[in-house]
Amino acid sequence: MNKKKNEPQRLSSVTNALRILKSFTTFEPSKRVTELSESLGLAKSTVSRLLSTLASEGFVIKNKNTNEYQLGLSVLTLGGIVTNNLEVHKEAAPVLNKLVNDTGETAHLAIMDELDTIYIHKEECNHPVRILTHLGRKNPAYCTSSGKVLLAFGDKQNVEKVIENGLVAHMKNSITNPDKLHQELELIRQQGYAISTEELTEGTRSVAAPIKDHTGKVVSAITIVGPIQRMKDNKIPVLSKAVMEAGKDASERLGYDERYFKRFVNI
Repeated sequence: MNKKKNEPQRLSSVTNALRILKSFTTFEPSKRVTELSESLGLAKSTVSRLLSTLASEGFVIKNKNTNEYQLGLSVLTLGGIVTNNLEVHKEAAPVLNKLVNDTGETAHLAIMDELDTIYIHKEECNHPVRILTHLGRKNPAYCTSSGKVLLAFGDKQNVEKVIENGLVAHMKNSITNPDKLHQELELIRQQGYAISTEELTEGTRSVAAPIKDHTGKVVSAITIVGPIQRMKDNKIPVLSKAVMEAGKDASERLGYDERYFKRFVNI
């Protein structure tokens, strides 16, 4: 009986510990016990106890001067294991490197994570700009070229979920109208690539194309991002072609055979 009574408590503790870890973000990398208690609706004693446990395993560390907690190296270790074992990550890594050399811009590999996109690989160019694109960062799918590619070629239900969740204007060019989003996604399906210009970050532009696995399913997006001053309108045809070629190369590395699908699947 005691064992059964303690079981829900253990599960609850695990859930709350995970909630604490997921509460840390790029914009809020450090938090106090009081902040976590209020935001998560947990007692301070519970938060303090869970943080002590997480700290003992290296998942969080405490700044003794400020009494703030931040994520520890154990999280980074687990994240590295996840990305390194993703097949698309392993196969697309050399493709990203070539894309950077061909275009002179920073390249990323992105996948869907619920209603957002998350970067799982990044290759920096020789003259990077201060842009908020780093591994593990989540961005609204409808505001990025990679996200729009994944929405365009993914499950249509995801598009409706994104719309239901709200199309917030992050920048002047953010898509906030559902009909416009549907039109944009249809254009992406027709041309095979997506463009995002100052939809999430001021002064930046990105171009993305899909990566398919051996079944023809789009599993990731490959993208380049840089300042508008370098990625000018007249360069888009060349840049989009390079990104699409990179997406095709990565897809073939994953076993996708375009000739087979054109001949037997799309009849």
